[in-house]
Amino acid sequence: MDDDPRVRTWSPVCRAVAALLGPYAEVVLHDPATDRILAVWNPMSSRGPGDPSLLGELDALDPSGPDVFGPYEKLLADGRRLSSVSAVLRDAGGGASVVLCVNLDRTPLEQAAAVLSAFGAPVVPRPEPLFEHDWTERVQHVVGSYVRECGRPVERLTRADRLAVLARLEEAEVFAVRRATPVVARALRVSRSTLYGLLAELRAAPNAKDHAR
Repeated sequence: MDDDPRVRTWSPVCRAVAALLGPYAEVVLHDPATDRILAVWNPMSSRGPGDPSLLGELDALDPSGPDVFGPYEKLLADGRRLSSVSAVLRDAGGGASVVLCVNLDRTPLEQAAAVLSAFGAPVVPRPEPLFEHDWTERVQHVVGSYVRECGRPVERLTRADRLAVLARLEEAEVFAVRRATPVVARALRVSRSTLYGLLAELRAAPNAKDHAR
């Protein structure tokens, strides 16, 4: 039916929609007068030009009614779900010239939603035995926990805050590990000399353990 003037008129529009949404969209041009398909772009079934349109609810087209129907759901024989939109395209006199239908395959959208849903699943508690010997992880955990508790970033921790963090690290026996000092200094964003001074102050205090609370 390529010689039909309506197909020639609307073919660029149909090709453009099919190109934009392909390969997941079928674009169909229907003749409402004969209830036959005029043309199909990116067909998803065996339907072709000349086959019955089976427009269903679009059979009785009211000139004063809406020209766009949907989105509504359709099913293919293979179980795929489609989101469909139908638009009545009228001639100069207001009569229904053709009906343009776009059927979008929802399969990739549903698959993407399933992947995102899986990523959003609740995070289970970390297996502590895997981390109990990772002292660098312990440093990050202690400092990060304190930052969340006090609501201030590391750069804005006060001297008292840093002493409290060091007390917790001391209690966790982090400083029993060789070369722990530079790692802690980087985590607290202070120099090594500042950290040594804070450690000396902490250890000299008679109630050093109270800083950890």
